[in-house]
Amino acid sequence: MTVAADSLQLATELGQLLLQKKWSITTAESCTGGGIGYWLTAVPGSSAYVDRGFITYSNKAKQQLLAVRSATLLQFGAVSEETVREMAQGAAKAAAADVAIAVSGIAGPDGGSAYKPVGTVCFGFYLAGHVASSHLVFAGDRQQVRQQAINFALKQSIELLTALSN
Repeated sequence: MTVAADSLQLATELGQLLLQKKWSITTAESCTGGGIGYWLTAVPGSSAYVDRGFITYSNKAKQQLLAVRSATLLQFGAVSEETVREMAQGAAKAAAADVAIAVSGIAGPDGGSAYKPVGTVCFGFYLAGHVASSHLVFAGDRQQVRQQAINFALKQSIELLTALSN
């Protein structure tokens, strides 16, 4: 299966779960630049569960639109589980959504460090009051890192929603 087919399949599956629960979803994206929102809205009928999303590439946007605290950004940086947790909570509140996916990372080719190498991506998830986060380091060029992050975010959302339902 192609990467695009994977993304569409994952977005379709996530949409079905949201429809079953009658829940809405929003995204707060930095390094993926709206890619998760793109795939969510590629699914016919997605307007039943998608109202809005946020592309918050800068720290200023994260603070203004998602209420990420400046202290969090100063202490942990934009690419941190602490920041994406606040991004997810802020997006859910701002969009009045039941579910939020937040992503911040270093897609490259520049910007990495020994502590946070290129390919590092942090994920935050808000699911009806429950907050989770994780981070991974993906291999590949900028586009590959971004696409892997999109698919992981969709897949992880499905897994978290399924676990919450059980």
